[in-house]
Amino acid sequence: MPARDSGAQVSRRTLGQRFSAYLAHHRQTLFDGLQQLGRQPLATFMTVAVIGIALALPAGALVLVNNARGLSAGWQGTARISLFLKNGLSDGTVQQLADSVRAHSGVAAVQVISAEQALVDFQRRSGFNDTLSLLGSNPLPAVLVVQPTAAYTAPAAAQQLAQSFGALPQVDQVRMDVQWLKRLQAILALLHRGVLIVAVLLAIAVVLIVGNTIRLEIENRRAEIEVSKLLGATDRFVRRPFLYHGAWYGLAGGVLAWILVLIGLALMGGPVDQLVGLYGSHFSLSGLGASGVLGLLAGGIVLGWLGSWLAVARHLRAIEPT
Repeated sequence: MPARDSGAQVSRRTLGQRFSAYLAHHRQTLFDGLQQLGRQPLATFMTVAVIGIALALPAGALVLVNNARGLSAGWQGTARISLFLKNGLSDGTVQQLADSVRAHSGVAAVQVISAEQALVDFQRRSGFNDTLSLLGSNPLPAVLVVQPTAAYTAPAAAQQLAQSFGALPQVDQVRMDVQWLKRLQAILALLHRGVLIVAVLLAIAVVLIVGNTIRLEIENRRAEIEVSKLLGATDRFVRRPFLYHGAWYGLAGGVLAWILVLIGLALMGGPVDQLVGLYGSHFSLSGLGASGVLGLLAGGIVLGWLGSWLAVARHLRAIEPT
């Protein structure tokens, strides 16, 4: 029994030593890969710059599309439904109809524009005072401008609300101000799909760039790899430094892409503020956010690792000691 216990202790001690050596080699190769980037700064900068630009393009485009979606979502809250009433309705009838519409659960507010007020506003805006005076009577109807509640600001819900009001006998025509929002959302959905397609293509480009860089590194270290294999190193042992090297390329490219997106947003911030200021809005551009930055960095690491793995898997088999 004592001999068996001592054997188990030796076995556990041996496994612990192997695991410690395994972690130590990973730690060493991790920092060796970082040092390898600094040995050829110009070549490293060019590779990282290409990776960073390839990652920054779809990331920046997605940020702009998401900002446009957020802006259009804010515009939905200002959607209006205009009810053009039939001519000849008295002011009392118009007011009663406004009170009835205001009592609807999907209505937040109702603005009454009388026929006389509509005529005065049209004359002020159009300048056709003399022409309108020849008509003899006011051709413009009274209008009820309906502001939906938050639950009815979506285009589908607002459309349903407009149809219910359009069935009223006093209403001649219904106009919605959210139709253009539906077109804008369709365009943004198309742009989002296009950006995702471009992102996939650029991700493939990043994998190929890293793979070609690691291939050149393998050729430059061919003699070192042959000596390592002569000493008994396995393919996994030889492959590990190149995988970390590719991951460092991807991480550096992800950091550069993040910086480029920040610079782009800063350059566009001023013109965007001026544009939204003309419409009386307080919208401001939002960046990637914490999750977006982590996703960009993680995506760069994964793409760098994948490109390195593909290059090593293809070219390492051809290097055998002679």
